[in-house]
Amino acid sequence: MVIINGKILTMEDEIIECGYLRICGSKIAEIGSMDFYENGSFGKKDGMYSGFENERQEKGFRDFKCKEKEQEEILDVKGAWVMPGLIEAHAHIGISEEKWGVIADDCNEGTNPVTPSLRAIDALNPMDPAFHEAIEAGITSVMAGPGSANVIGGQFVFLKTQGRCVDNMIIKHPAAMKVAFGENPKTAYGDQGMYPSTRMGTAALLRKTLFEALQYKNKKDSGKLAEEDFEMEPWMPVLNREIPLKAHAHRADDILTAIRIAKEFEVDMTIDHGTESHLVADEIKKAGFPVIVGPDLSSRSKLEIQNLNFKTNKILNEAGILFSITTDHPVSMIQHLPFCAGLAVKHGLPMEEGLKAITINPARICRVDDRVGSLKMGKDADIAVFSGNPMDIFTKTLYTIIDGKIVYEYKEESCG
Repeated sequence: MVIINGKILTMEDEIIECGYLRICGSKIAEIGSMDFYENGSFGKKDGMYSGFENERQEKGFRDFKCKEKEQEEILDVKGAWVMPGLIEAHAHIGISEEKWGVIADDCNEGTNPVTPSLRAIDALNPMDPAFHEAIEAGITSVMAGPGSANVIGGQFVFLKTQGRCVDNMIIKHPAAMKVAFGENPKTAYGDQGMYPSTRMGTAALLRKTLFEALQYKNKKDSGKLAEEDFEMEPWMPVLNREIPLKAHAHRADDILTAIRIAKEFEVDMTIDHGTESHLVADEIKKAGFPVIVGPDLSSRSKLEIQNLNFKTNKILNEAGILFSITTDHPVSMIQHLPFCAGLAVKHGLPMEEGLKAITINPARICRVDDRVGSLKMGKDADIAVFSGNPMDIFTKTLYTIIDGKIVYEYKEESCG
């Protein structure tokens, strides 16, 4: 397939006001200006988008050359915006399913505050209608996993939004280890008269578990481990810094506790929600951890989110902190992700940064930017075509493409 006459926003370099994008199989093969587009063949060298020219000359041109270009489909988008598929960096899609209530809510194993061996893939239902609504909004991939009732909730997965079999949708698994601070674990167990019932208890329980995991790792690395422990093994990618802690933290003091523990055990971390992250932006910048902001399109239903504000994104951006925006689906609906970015722009975030916050930034935070998040030769052909700026509420998603295949096409509704 080749998309022509599009306003191409690669999210890595400058905008091509009128360009084309060629797909071969499931990968992006070529991007260039329409001035140099050649139907049925690869564009001239001078017409190649500058960011890809070296790759094309050295390896990319050969690697992604289509064998049967004469059969490729031409998709003329007539000036529409062509962007990388949007990315949701924190959601419970397919785990807290729509329509079915508690019967299909597998978000929290509320019987034990420490459950590192839980895997999102074992509860995630691709038939959840929210996946289709995500695709309709141009969202092509998502980080999904357990909720925040437990101090340690289990393993997140990063996956495509199209498919019927979770195993075939996965980009990265495990992708993160969920941990939680603040009101949720404190009330989930404290209200039952169980440990932890305080913020001190939450921090101590996480610290104790990490301490035990580190001891386990040291024995394993030294060859002194008698046998593998099912509850300890999930910590190995975290301690080896292959995946981050995914820390649910709203209030400023909880954010700082999360940073304190991550630094103590020398592990990577993302700060998820970060409702008061704008109040401690300097400390977050110093620590070097990214923030996944949201859900801001929700009510202030808990004490710890009383300082919820769309200006958080602007302040983090000005502080030089890598951040993305989340709906925390189903807390707010996943299809409203671009609208959330638009509200952040309305409150002072630069337009370009708003678009990055739902494309390349979440890809970098989730460590999958080698495959998704921007339009670049060799990356997955996950593409969204919009009638205009996706952060505008009146914009339509014209096409959603995943792995080089059109999985959604806008059809004008009829009243007849």
